[in-house]
Amino acid sequence: MALDDAKYMAMAIEQATKSKNEGGIPIGAVLVAGDGTVLGKGHNRRIQHGSAVHHGEIDALQNAGRLAGKVYKDATMYTTLSPCDMCTGACIMFGVKRVVMGENDTFVGGDDYLRARGIEVVNLKNDECKQLMDEFITAHPEEWNEDIGV
Repeated sequence: MALDDAKYMAMAIEQATKSKNEGGIPIGAVLVAGDGTVLGKGHNRRIQHGSAVHHGEIDALQNAGRLAGKVYKDATMYTTLSPCDMCTGACIMFGVKRVVMGENDTFVGGDDYLRARGIEVVNLKNDECKQLMDEFITAHPEEWNEDIGV
């Protein structure tokens, strides 16, 4: 079964918007099983929680709870922004099958490393994702660390 990438990216954008409305970095993520079941949703809460590690993808994995390893092997991580090295590592560690990102113009994370590890990477080049990040970076340059993407 092919997943509807636009549908799940819209859910990730909802999460990014939630973070933005909370005063955080507008990055959202959704972990989806191969059959289309949403396993977990999350958004970047680094600012809200004063956390160095509370990224959108990590939040989605946390909210999915502890799952059997085989579930991840057929799952897709939808994220509004190219995943940083930490989130890339989490996708690799859990064996996520695909990573679908909204954009990587504002930040290029572990795209090549994911591919090198056999994970399918799709860049939707979504204008809404880019606009959310552009607006945040312009309005809050002190909160944006382009070296690590958070």
